[in-house]
Amino acid sequence: MTWGKRCLDVSVAALMLVLLSPVILIVAVAIAVLDGRPIFYASERMKTRHQAFTLLKFRTMHASGARQGVTGGDKAGAITRTGRWLRAVRLDELPQLLNILRGDISLVGPRPPLRLYVEAAPELYDQVLQARPGLTGLATLMYHRHEADILAACTTPAQTHEAYLRRCVPAKARLDLIYLRHQSVCFDLWLLWRTICSVLRLG
Repeated sequence: MTWGKRCLDVSVAALMLVLLSPVILIVAVAIAVLDGRPIFYASERMKTRHQAFTLLKFRTMHASGARQGVTGGDKAGAITRTGRWLRAVRLDELPQLLNILRGDISLVGPRPPLRLYVEAAPELYDQVLQARPGLTGLATLMYHRHEADILAACTTPAQTHEAYLRRCVPAKARLDLIYLRHQSVCFDLWLLWRTICSVLRLG
């Protein structure tokens, strides 16, 4: 990670934490009141093929909900009503601003993968994770809705795992590698702006 990219990460994440602190507090209280505790969900993700870290999110599933693998149609019943709205406007990811400040992830980059997918496609992730994982990125912007449609059609954990590994991982990797070839502070700023526009439209 370049010095300029890290400076952008820290300055923007710190500013967003200050500006969005009322929103973060409201979301935390809403989850506690409507869905109970825990408020946060900690998930192991991979920074590199061999280095893991703990990714923070607001909890969007019932405390007893299944957690193995990505979320597909088989887990639809485990998502809380509050969680559906938080996911739709991506407010569940606000705690990841702390991950950015800690240096686990960047503002922009490939989404940090789960260990089981890195182990299933190690050569691919060796390339993708040459860039620091990010809160948003080219693949997130261009493929998120298509991925959601693919996974929503899955009715079992096995179908979800197979669909994600065979259809989503290679498609997102192609976009992540395009980002890797062209990454710059200016490109990051453009992707951040497009992410904000996308979230506001969903809102």
